Amino acid sequence: MGSQNDENALMNTIWERKYRYNGESYDEWLDRVSGKNPKVRELIKDHKALFGGRTLANRNTGKKATYSNCYSLGFIGDSLDEIMQANTDIARTFKAQGGQGLSLSHIRPKGSPIQNGQFYSDGILPFMKIFNQTTASISQGGARKGALIMTLNAKHKEVDTFIHCKANDDQITKANLSLELDDDFMRAAEEGKALEVKDKWGDYTIEPREILRSAAENAWDWGEPGCIFTNRFRNYNIMEKDPAYQIESCNPCGEQPLPAGGACNLASINLSAYVVNPFEKDAYLNMSKEDGVLAAVDTMVEALDEVLDENLANHPLEKQREMARDYRNVGLGIMGMGDMLIMLGLTYGSKASLKFMDDTMNQIYRQAVLTSNRLAKEKGKFPKYTEAVWDSEIMRSHFSDEEISELKKDGIRNCSLLSIAPSGSIATMLNISTGSEPNFAFHYMRKTESLNGDVPTYYKVYTGIAEKYMKHIGAGKKENVKNPELPDCFVAAGDIPWKQRVDMQAVLQKHVDTGISSTVNLPENATVEDVMNLFIYAWKKGCKGITVFRDNCRRIGILTKDEPKKQSSGNEAADKKGAEAPADAAGDRKAEGAAADVPKGPKRGEILPPDDSCIGLKRTITTGCGTLHIEAFFRPEDGSLYETYFSKGSTGGCNSFMTGLSRMVSLAARGGVPFEKIIDQLQSTIPCVSYVSRHVTKGDTSRGTCCPSAIAFALTDMHNQIIRMLKFSPDIADEANVETEDSGTRRACPDCGNEDLVYTNGCIICPKCGWSRCD
Repeated sequence: MGSQNDENALMNTIWERKYRYNGESYDEWLDRVSGKNPKVRELIKDHKALFGGRTLANRNTGKKATYSNCYSLGFIGDSLDEIMQANTDIARTFKAQGGQGLSLSHIRPKGSPIQNGQFYSDGILPFMKIFNQTTASISQGGARKGALIMTLNAKHKEVDTFIHCKANDDQITKANLSLELDDDFMRAAEEGKALEVKDKWGDYTIEPREILRSAAENAWDWGEPGCIFTNRFRNYNIMEKDPAYQIESCNPCGEQPLPAGGACNLASINLSAYVVNPFEKDAYLNMSKEDGVLAAVDTMVEALDEVLDENLANHPLEKQREMARDYRNVGLGIMGMGDMLIMLGLTYGSKASLKFMDDTMNQIYRQAVLTSNRLAKEKGKFPKYTEAVWDSEIMRSHFSDEEISELKKDGIRNCSLLSIAPSGSIATMLNISTGSEPNFAFHYMRKTESLNGDVPTYYKVYTGIAEKYMKHIGAGKKENVKNPELPDCFVAAGDIPWKQRVDMQAVLQKHVDTGISSTVNLPENATVEDVMNLFIYAWKKGCKGITVFRDNCRRIGILTKDEPKKQSSGNEAADKKGAEAPADAAGDRKAEGAAADVPKGPKRGEILPPDDSCIGLKRTITTGCGTLHIEAFFRPEDGSLYETYFSKGSTGGCNSFMTGLSRMVSLAARGGVPFEKIIDQLQSTIPCVSYVSRHVTKGDTSRGTCCPSAIAFALTDMHNQIIRMLKFSPDIADEANVETEDSGTRRACPDCGNEDLVYTNGCIICPKCGWSRCD
């Protein structure tokens, strides 16, 4: 932030809001969360390590709340009793402040027979809605909102419903979604081959490439679904060779692949705090076992093992208590990695940075195993331990036969050790980069008024690592003092070629026995083909999963006025291929960012003239009569509809009628007719036979009974997105839009006014002050 005082204020704000208990002092807090362990206390005090949020908030408070962030229910059974029990288990876990993950893959698809063919299943969507509503309804112990991830096998008959359910209407809003993709599926997708699927609900043929493309289109448009590559996800771990330990699903952010009932408590080491001579040519990372990173690994693995024992009674479900006791999962990760690389003069994703992190994480993993081995000698192995752990690929790749022979004598105390969590709140509290992510930005604009109050001055405020660099070189800090350019190693997330982001995640994954929470940021003009290629590349590189977020996609919906930059993949041929990709259903979406085809009004998310200042969104719907590109503009003060347009590119025999209908809807909106009344009139139109027939036979028609009602559903969806996006309550709406250097307005953090909000790990957050829409 702007100064050391500002940095302290940032830490104090997050600490007060999220982790302070019952008016305790900072020293009392240190004692409480460290368990009065002097080594742990010192690491926390020096900003060198922190536990995960639930441990910081709940340890030694006496509250009936868990210290674990991560839980998984695994595969949900196919019977109604199992499904409803899962819903109860989700609610109880949320109430104890834990996040939940589950797989829907074993639930029968829509149309499958029930009770010997007397009835037919409604499929996965009704149960997804139930789980979604539970997540929306159950506050996590009053401390934070529920966190849920739902996953589905890409070979499931209802995969298309799953992929698109968050883009249609407002039905699944409280859960992250990821596809489960095995190696057979991915090979067929890469080669463009069909697959024959045989299951108890019937045999059928799928086209993996088309399914993956559909997922890529939706991820391009909405940021979801993510991908889980199940062969690697379920097998690359310490328990790989033990058939009794089966990974099924993961926690909401994906850093913990877990068996059914699995739980894990987390902590992260701040790598940037161990850089000696930062920003200098002789800078290096202190890895020593006496006072460096490896010493912190030893301390924090032991600390997590202690927290595990303290937390056993706090798990809300007996299955969770049993799994924690039998397997003793812990998850130590890193944060500040992006800052550390900059301090060392390394560019995130470069060959030098990849080599450096390969070596660093190799040492960290080895030390974690050695610490767990020491603890096993002192306190005993985890109850379900077998020597099969030493046959796992990850153990064999990190220890020699001679070392393994020695380690076998005492075994290990924990079945999992490393996990790179997002660390969003705790890293922001320390004003460092989150998890293994690069920095999202290095400065933002701050405005000050002149003495006469009518000539505002804008100046750059450097954030986190950039501020440290400015202090290091002694640059001026006063307003209007021009600061020198930052070195080339200061590269923001959106400017890193996506292949380099994937390469870094793959290198880290080699040395992490559980998972990594990371989102690849793409520029606004990235193509669906880019996302498709990224998914395949991440699978081939050995990542356990991947998520993407394209700048200004519909998940955020509001555009800034910066010109978008085309981000290279790092592969010239692939970039060219993506640029020359043929137009298709996704191609229509790709054109949404271009204003050339819009007869009047701004492109999606830009601002109309100052007296109206409306926010624009766009939808493409397919009806029995053709394709319609709808633009709708809403007033930011209350979310009401201002007017609508139909842009060029719409096709079909009713195009002129639709244009006329659009003008009437716009006229009604401008005339003050309530949004609900407009929607009611559109939806009351008599169903169209050709529309319904097309929907039944081809399954590609937007929701509705006729073209007007399809438009009504699209407008309702956009309206609901605006409401969610700006959190329209009177006390927040005015704060959510701030002036910018070019005199426009755009979405900003309601707490600190920062305009550089980011989407990561399923939520929109402010990387400057820690505000999160999910809190």
